[in-house]
Amino acid sequence: MAVGAQALALSGLQKAALLLIQIGKDRAARVMSEMNDDEVEALSAEIMRMSNVPREISAEVIDEFYENSVVASSLQLGHGGLDYAQKVLEQTFGREKAEEIMERLMQGMQGQPFDFLKSADPREIVTLVSSEHPQTIALVLAHLRPDHAARVMAGLNPKLQGEVALRIAQMERANPEMVALVAESLQKKAEQVINSEEMQAVGGVEPLVDIINRADPGTEKMILTGLEEHDEELADEVRSRMFVFEDIVMLEDRGIQLVLRQVDGAQLALALKGTNEDLRSRIMKNLSERARQNVMEEIDMLGAVRMSQVQEARAGIVQLIRKMEESGQIVIRREEEDEYVA
Repeated sequence: MAVGAQALALSGLQKAALLLIQIGKDRAARVMSEMNDDEVEALSAEIMRMSNVPREISAEVIDEFYENSVVASSLQLGHGGLDYAQKVLEQTFGREKAEEIMERLMQGMQGQPFDFLKSADPREIVTLVSSEHPQTIALVLAHLRPDHAARVMAGLNPKLQGEVALRIAQMERANPEMVALVAESLQKKAEQVINSEEMQAVGGVEPLVDIINRADPGTEKMILTGLEEHDEELADEVRSRMFVFEDIVMLEDRGIQLVLRQVDGAQLALALKGTNEDLRSRIMKNLSERARQNVMEEIDMLGAVRMSQVQEARAGIVQLIRKMEESGQIVIRREEEDEYVA
């Protein structure tokens, strides 16, 4: 399968950043942990710049990765084929995503009609086909992935749903030339109905934060240091999103106690306004009896407060936690980290 022209226009760095976003946060974190400082900094900056990327380009980059990895490995090791391709994709993207990619690749290799609808929003497809004859709609749905077709079917009016369902059930064979004509006609119509440059949010601060939160401490520090050198304000924004007040439950009781010793009772009372019972109980149990009583009294005395005040109080505690982690006074146990030995 040939790589699309839009993907070819991207630089190698842009493709690598886009692929990291596509493979998921956990795998991206593991990949970045194997890179040197310069590579991590360059990729992090590129991920930040990718606020929106057309779905078509994302698919083309994945296709290119598939072709390069399978072809290169088959040349070196003397094997390839569907089974090998499936294994490569599963190891990179996980079973579910790999199956989706393989299905799309197989359809592309077979020159399936209605390919232009594969990334379209089901609601847009409903708009496109709702005025068509039920037989035409049935033909379209029969060529879509079952899950995709189901969402389109759900958007049709009940009467039309029944007529389309009947025709799908009765459909056996379709003349390839007739299918091609219907597909060509709908594709022309789609240019007026469906946004061919449909955008998919794939990058930005949040994906980078998710990747960093799953990276090892060394990689985390490397990324943040690199960002800070290029854009200090942006680095601060990333840091502010890396640990939220509710994440205090990720600390061991001893760590929570060390933090609370440096927090003013009035500030803590304000920060606890509107929190869930589990979080409040976890914090309260790590206060002394006297301190707990004082905080409870402070909360009762506060009454209604502005959310901005609560957020400011929580932000102050988060900043304290971050400083204490950097100095080694406390440890934040992030997801999938190795266990610690006392």
